[in-house]
Amino acid sequence: MQGSNLKYYIHLHLIVFIWGFTAILGKLISIDAIPLVWFRMSLASLFIAFYFLYKKKSLKLDKKTLIKFFLSGILIALHWITFFKAIKVSNVSVALVTMSTGAFFTSFIEPFFFKRKIKGIEIILGLMVIIGLYIIFSFESQYTLGIIYALISSFLSALFSVLNGLFVKTHNASLISFYQLFFGAFFITIFLLIQGSFTLDFFILPNSDWIYLLLLSSVCTAYAFIVSVDVMKHLTPYTVMLTINLEPVYAIILALIVFGETEEMNSEFYLGACIVLFVVVLNGVLKNMKSIVKKVGKYKPSKK
Repeated sequence: MQGSNLKYYIHLHLIVFIWGFTAILGKLISIDAIPLVWFRMSLASLFIAFYFLYKKKSLKLDKKTLIKFFLSGILIALHWITFFKAIKVSNVSVALVTMSTGAFFTSFIEPFFFKRKIKGIEIILGLMVIIGLYIIFSFESQYTLGIIYALISSFLSALFSVLNGLFVKTHNASLISFYQLFFGAFFITIFLLIQGSFTLDFFILPNSDWIYLLLLSSVCTAYAFIVSVDVMKHLTPYTVMLTINLEPVYAIILALIVFGETEEMNSEFYLGACIVLFVVVLNGVLKNMKSIVKKVGKYKPSKK
């Protein structure tokens, strides 16, 4: 990790903590995953639209770019739906630790889009995450459906992370965020209309759900989404995805505080989670060492 990028790395950890809190809100909100994601994306895109009006920024884009954002918006919608499904059918701890497989998926996806060779160390670290998960789920097989949903969500998250790593090179982070969230909400709207679920009853929610949804869509989505996309300008998608593996650590601590016994797991679960944390720390150390070696190699002492 380069010294000039340290603030972005710290900021990324703040965002990951917020995402960990997102899982808590997903468990607290009573409605199903699909309407939950619709409200999240719709309200968040509205918040960002107000931000653009306040800053007097333009939302104009060419058709080719809009199509790209439309497809990636669908990708994000599906990622969040499967993510919240995993939480609803299992629990926060299981869903988020499974999401850590994103680093493994990214190690194969990123080289394809960025046209570089697959690095052995990335595969090794990704496999270590898999080992941690194997230890966990060999003792927690009752959460099979949640694991499947979380694995699908993890793959979609890795793909989305890599694609946004490409988008931020040519487009503003807040602009990307607005259109992806808007198109994701639009996609779910079409689905709900076809299904016949988009009625007045759809908007009748408990007061607590509205409070949680507003918090989820503003702080945990609009703010976190824009900042996370911007961070990708300064950090590689693989580093971003591997750092996101800290999300289950933050979320498990929060879940134990909020939900108590329902989130308590066996010792094997926490052993696997520790392996995941170790991989995240190891990645940061290796990246930092690589940066130092490069700087030393470039340094040339002046001749007297």
